[in-house]
Amino acid sequence: MSDVPRESNGQPPAGVARRWTYAVLALAFLFVLMPFLFWQSTWFGRPLTDEEIGKELADIEHPRKTQHALSQIADRIVAGDPAAKRWYPQVAALSAHQAEEIRLTAAWVMGQDNTIPEFHQALLDLLQDPHPMVRRNAALSLVRFADSSGHEEIHAMLRSFPVRTAQAGTLAPRLKAGDAVNVGTLLGRLKAGGAEVEIRSPVPGVVERWVAQEGAAVNAGDAILLISPSPEVAWESLRALVLIGTPDDLPDVERYIHPIAGMPELVRQQAQLAASSIRSRAQE
Repeated sequence: MSDVPRESNGQPPAGVARRWTYAVLALAFLFVLMPFLFWQSTWFGRPLTDEEIGKELADIEHPRKTQHALSQIADRIVAGDPAAKRWYPQVAALSAHQAEEIRLTAAWVMGQDNTIPEFHQALLDLLQDPHPMVRRNAALSLVRFADSSGHEEIHAMLRSFPVRTAQAGTLAPRLKAGDAVNVGTLLGRLKAGGAEVEIRSPVPGVVERWVAQEGAAVNAGDAILLISPSPEVAWESLRALVLIGTPDDLPDVERYIHPIAGMPELVRQQAQLAASSIRSRAQE
């Protein structure tokens, strides 16, 4: 950003600012084309034939095979293969699958073609999904439809995520503040009636702090732990907010402009771009 010419007041000239904003918007649109959240947990590189895709889409007993088929469909959409449309009805149907990993993958795939009304509606429905990763992928994909309905979810990605208990019990933490976690990481256990229930992380990030202490009696629905956003989560949110951010987002966006432990320079730069874009829209 040091190469941008500036006036005496430190602000770039109006014409330069507009061109810079348009360039940022174009780049952000391309980045949002493929939300990172799906790829964070799995990657499928082996190409599949049409027959294999059809077979694996229908393999309800092996979710990873279904995910593989979905990722191959996304690759074909991005490559401009019109034949990928043959599987669109199945992709939309899988957005209601009982397995959360398939729903989040379907949400990502549907974001690759923003011309399909059925995909748009399915993504709107997924904003109410019980799993936060599914909601996040749906919200990011909706940006490609020029739809900011997932704005609240995307903004929340910049904030600490509260992990809540599914039932009552006595808390036995496993991790400590500062520990990195991925989706599915074992955070601790609840002891209830002689049995132990595992508490696993629903989102990636870093343990910020335990709200409830070891040995505490907690009730179902209580927030017991806060997880700070991972760099990838913050970055993806900020890239989307370049397009759909509002002035109300600025306090959280600007927090990432300042040094934060564990956050790389790229996140800070993206926060600067998001803040600049939000202010430019507010002045139009």
